[in-house]
Amino acid sequence: MSRRLPIFVTLWRGKARGHTIRPRRVLPLSTSSQVIFGLLVAAGYFVLPIALIWGWARWINLAKPRTAASILSLAGFVLATASALLAVSSIAYAQGIHGFRFYDPRLMRIFRCGVLLSLGAIVFGLGGVWRPSSLRWHAPIAAIGTLAFWVIAAERE
Repeated sequence: MSRRLPIFVTLWRGKARGHTIRPRRVLPLSTSSQVIFGLLVAAGYFVLPIALIWGWARWINLAKPRTAASILSLAGFVLATASALLAVSSIAYAQGIHGFRFYDPRLMRIFRCGVLLSLGAIVFGLGGVWRPSSLRWHAPIAAIGTLAFWVIAAERE
């Protein structure tokens, strides 16, 4: 009992081990920020898996024209899939090591690689939008979904 009382008193007074504890002031988000965050969550967690599964199913089942636009769309879709696989594997790795430290350098490199893969996928995906192909719209949508996931993940850090 004697050990708990001083800790309670020091925390109650706002000091612990020589440091002043200040209550965090939580600012409410504006409506537009909440809408944007909701759209990012929807894109990253709901649209992305659907776009990836549907896109790979379409690519397997439909004809594959050998035009520059279809190759650009395929390259963008492969980069978006690589970004999504990096996200899934980094989540599994984080579970295996019981989480990352705050601003862990490995986590920052993972974020950087994921964002760069997503941006490359957006560039290639938009390059393939101009001509019809099986992945014409799936590549940029999946790329935007992976970028939304990485933005949400970085924001949570």
